This record gives sequence, structure tokens and C-alpha cells, in this order.
Amino acid sequence: MKAAVLYEIGQPMVVEGVELDEPKAGEVKVRVQAAGICRSDLHFMKGEQLLPLPAVLGHEGAGIVEQVGMGITNLQPGDHVIFSFVPYCGRCAYCLNGRSNLCDAHYSTGAMLFDGTTRLHRGNQRIAHMGKVACFAEQNVVPETGCVLIPSDLPWPQAAFIGCCVTTGVGAAVFAAGVRPGSSVAVFGCGGVGLNILQGARLRGASTIIAVDLDEGRLSFSRGFGATDVVNAAGEDPILAVQQLTGGRGADYTFEAFGSAETVRQAYKAARKGGTIVVAGLAPIGDQAGIDASELVRQEKTLKGTYYGSTRPAVDMLTMVDLYLSGQIEIDGLVGKKYALDEINEAFRDLERASLGRGVITTF
Repeated sequence: MKAAVLYEIGQPMVVEGVELDEPKAGEVKVRVQAAGICRSDLHFMKGEQLLPLPAVLGHEGAGIVEQVGMGITNLQPGDHVIFSFVPYCGRCAYCLNGRSNLCDAHYSTGAMLFDGTTRLHRGNQRIAHMGKVACFAEQNVVPETGCVLIPSDLPWPQAAFIGCCVTTGVGAAVFAAGVRPGSSVAVFGCGGVGLNILQGARLRGASTIIAVDLDEGRLSFSRGFGATDVVNAAGEDPILAVQQLTGGRGADYTFEAFGSAETVRQAYKAARKGGTIVVAGLAPIGDQAGIDASELVRQEKTLKGTYYGSTRPAVDMLTMVDLYLSGQIEIDGLVGKKYALDEINEAFRDLERASLGRGVITTF
């Protein structure tokens, strides 16, 4: 089959023929129908996050089940599924306490499948699976718990986006922060995740929702996802601007959705006394955000991270599907340029140029 393989940090992916082994017990083979272009993949391409190379990236996707391994009874060929990049074991302490997004078995095996091996290879060279998903390919083999069964009439790009940016963003506002009606919210970074934090805040009834970004086009675009006010951090101090828009106090909730020490610091400073700061962006390894420890105490701020929106993907992705189908969240407008797999490097160049909407591969 054809896949996009990352061999070297800082180099383009190579679209070429690779081999995919049959699924083992507890695994599923899927024909990929859509794969989103996410900044998290870009972090690995640049070496800001690390995984074994060579690897097939792609963690935001959806497809049609083609084959199931032994022991699987809840999925069958022809089923439509969204991929979860945090498949879970169901047995570790985190899974048993309802925090499957932090599954120990997934963390310990990383870009390998749960048995510590891969199904992807090119001859004798084994190839890693990003997030146990690796959907920048015509087909993939994923753990059973990395597949969420969905209605067959859900459009493919929208289904793929629920696999990452929608669930992460809406979840950050709804589950991680618990945004309250009538509150004020500021979101630093208006890419795919940031836009969904905005609409998560709108869903929860926030009255002031401030989008902060460096790109005027993205800021204008963000109004369609719930932003009541916008701040262009390229031309004004975003901390001061957020304070001015919230009566001088700062926002009740601030979110960092870009992934850098500086935007974490800005989100922290822009929160009011007693406010909550939620960090959803994936910063480069080693990036250290300077926080005034005395201020943290005296102002009783709450600073927390959120991974996958603090959701239980197997359950909460279906909530996102219901919210979309009932018109309570917007996903159609997120769909940006569509690409063929052969155009994957162009897609990531467009991402860095801050193109509007979320790029998606739909032709394999």
C-alpha cells in the first residue's frame, strides 16, 4: 500500500509503497478515508517532539473497517470508525479511574502497538505508527480501542476532525475547564484546537469569548466559532488587551492552544485572580514557561494541562458526533483545503502559512 513515511527530522515525508501486516488479536485493519493536517504532526517533523523513525504520522482520521483480528466482536468489516490516538488497555489505574486518555499501557508503548511491535515495514525495516494510528496511509492497523464506531452518514472530513481537534478543543472547555455560563474566556491560538475551544466556550454559555492570534485572517475566521472579541497579538499586548476587554480583571478562563512557553505565560498573566488557565497546546520538548510562583498563591489561580481535552475518547467522541448532528457545534466550516496523499508536504507548508480552515487528505 501507499503511505507517507518520515525518515529524517526536518526533511519532507516520502510517499511510497510500504507493507502492512495483518491485524493480530485485538487489532483492526481500516481503509483510511480522511486524515486531518494537524500541527502536532508538524512538531514531530521538526523534532520538537520525538518518536522512533522511520514513522508514518497522522493521528486525526477516520475510515472503513476491512478486517478484524481474533477476539473482536463489537466491530465488523464495513463499519465506519473514527481513530483515537490514545487507545486504552482498560486495566491500568488510569483506565479504571475513568481517565483512559492517560492510559499507562499506551504511554509505555508509544508509537508501537500494544505488543511492542509494528505492523508497518518496508522490507526488513520496521516503521513506527504515530499514536498507534498512522493514518497518512491508504490503510492502517490499529488497536480495537483505537476505533470509535460512528454512523455511516457522517461525512469523512468531519469525522476525522472529531478524532483530534474537535474533541480536544471542545473537551478542553467543557471537561477540563468546566466553563460556566456568563463567564469570560480568552483563547491564545486560533488553529483547529483553538477554534474548537471557542465553540466549546460558546456551548457552555460564556458571554465574553476572546480570540487571540497573530494572524488577522484567523481572527476574523474565529468569529464564526464563537469569538465575541478578537486581539491581534502582533500589534498589541495581548495580556493588557484581554484585561481591558474584561473590565480590568482578566478572564475567568484562559486557554493556551498554540504550544509555546510564551503563549503559556501570556495565558497565565491574562487570567483574573481566582481564574483558571488550561494548557492544551503541545509545546516543544524542554520549553519552560516562567510562572510567578508567589502570584500563583496570592491570586489563587489554577493552572492545569489537558490532554485530548480530558475526554474519554470512546465515550466523548460520540457526544461530539451528537453535538454536530444536532447543530450545536460547527464542523463543516472547519473543512479547509482537501489534498491527495501525494500532496502531503504541500499540506504542511500551507499549515505553516496559516491557511484558514483545517486541511484534510481525502484522496489516497
